[in-house]
Amino acid sequence: MTDDHKPVTEADLHAYVDGFLDEVRRRDVELWLSVHPEQEAEVRQWQAQAAELHASFAGYAQASESDRALLNTQGAAATSSPSWWRKAALIAASLTLFLSGAAAGIYGEKLRGNPATIETAAAIDSLPGQSKTAFLVYASEKRHPVEVGADQEDHLVTWLGKRLDYKLVAPDLKSLGFSLVGGRLLPVNGKAGAMLMYQDTAGQRLTVLLGKNPENAETSFRFESAGSLETFYWIDGTIGYAVTGEVSRAKLQQIAEECYRQFET
Repeated sequence: MTDDHKPVTEADLHAYVDGFLDEVRRRDVELWLSVHPEQEAEVRQWQAQAAELHASFAGYAQASESDRALLNTQGAAATSSPSWWRKAALIAASLTLFLSGAAAGIYGEKLRGNPATIETAAAIDSLPGQSKTAFLVYASEKRHPVEVGADQEDHLVTWLGKRLDYKLVAPDLKSLGFSLVGGRLLPVNGKAGAMLMYQDTAGQRLTVLLGKNPENAETSFRFESAGSLETFYWIDGTIGYAVTGEVSRAKLQQIAEECYRQFET
């Protein structure tokens, strides 16, 4: 157990998220979190954000001899503010995402014969990361995974459809073993987006994310994997879609294709 001489601090929580604690201190922090549910929920969100950043930028990570010198110049500031480096990292990641999205827009593949604009390319690239974050944050929630439950499906699809300016339907996935849990409003690319959640009889969940597409473009199915998470995503007209779950790639593709078919009707 933690003792009075070693209280759990914000720095401990950040170090826990990033895997920098030794085994004894990690157990102390986990025990402390088990009796502090609000802080545990916040740490879970940090872990989801870290997973998204890692998945999005792992391919661009390159070490440089100048990195250590840069860190050393900020040593004093980091000591006085344990979360300084985390804020700086998030700012840097945001800038990287903007630049990589711009490059994809300029040099990326054509979408149905038309060159991809910067806005469209950025929307395509960001979909899987945002879908994975929504899944990691909400699929594990036991009491409040959704804002509106499946018992109010008509209200749910009408409400979310109005926010997206889109005739939304909640795909019926019962033939594939998944039933609607409900949904919620959430931001996607800075605009109103929607998340629908489904669950099978074993309690396994998956999410369907929908977000506004700034350009009227189309793409074929694309796939992205991050650990045990699988995501299929595509853009069709004014809406981008992403289906995420901890199921096999073949199963998730079936689900994504069924969603695509029902969204088209």
